[in-house]
Amino acid sequence: MTYSMSVSLDGYVHGPDGDFDWPGLSDEVFDIALAEIRAVGVHLMGRRLYEAMLYWETVDEEALAVPVREWLGMWNALPKVVFSTTLSTVQGNARLAEANLADEIERLRAESAEGDIAIGGATLAAEAATLGLIDEYYIRTYPVLVGGGLPFFARDERRVDLELLGARAFDSGVVYLRYRVRR
Repeated sequence: MTYSMSVSLDGYVHGPDGDFDWPGLSDEVFDIALAEIRAVGVHLMGRRLYEAMLYWETVDEEALAVPVREWLGMWNALPKVVFSTTLSTVQGNARLAEANLADEIERLRAESAEGDIAIGGATLAAEAATLGLIDEYYIRTYPVLVGGGLPFFARDERRVDLELLGARAFDSGVVYLRYRVRR
C-alpha cells in the first residue's frame, strides 16, 4: 500500500489553520500526481479527506488546465473506500468501509484488482502505519515551514527503516521523495 501526500518542510500536510496552499506547485510537480494516480487501483481515505475531495465531483472541468482535467477523470473514476463513523452515505465512485482498516486492506489485497492500494489522509495513514500496512511513502515536500498542523507521519514512536527508491528536486523548490519500508 502507498501513502502519498504533499507536506511542508517541517512535516505537516496542512498548517494550524487547515491551509495547504503552499508555494512550489508547478506543471512538473503536478506530473508526479498524474504518474501516481495512474498506478492506483483503489484509494482509501478518512472522512476529512473525503469531504475535501468532494470539490472534484462538481468542479467546472472547462475551467481547468488540460493536465488537471486528465487527473480529474482518473480521480473520479477511481474506486474509493471511505472510513468514517459519522457518515452514512458517500457520493461518486466511493463506498463506506465495511470493516476495520486492517480487515478492509486484507480483503482488497486478496482481490485481483489491478493497481496499488493508496491511502490518503494523515490520520487514517497514521493508523495504517502503526499497523505496519504501508509499503511505500511518496512525499512531495514544499518549501514552506508552517509551524504546526496535522503531521504527515504517525507519532507512534515506532522505528521504521526506509529504502530510498527515488528523489527529484524541482526548480520551484519542491522535492519529491519515494521510499519503501524495509521489512
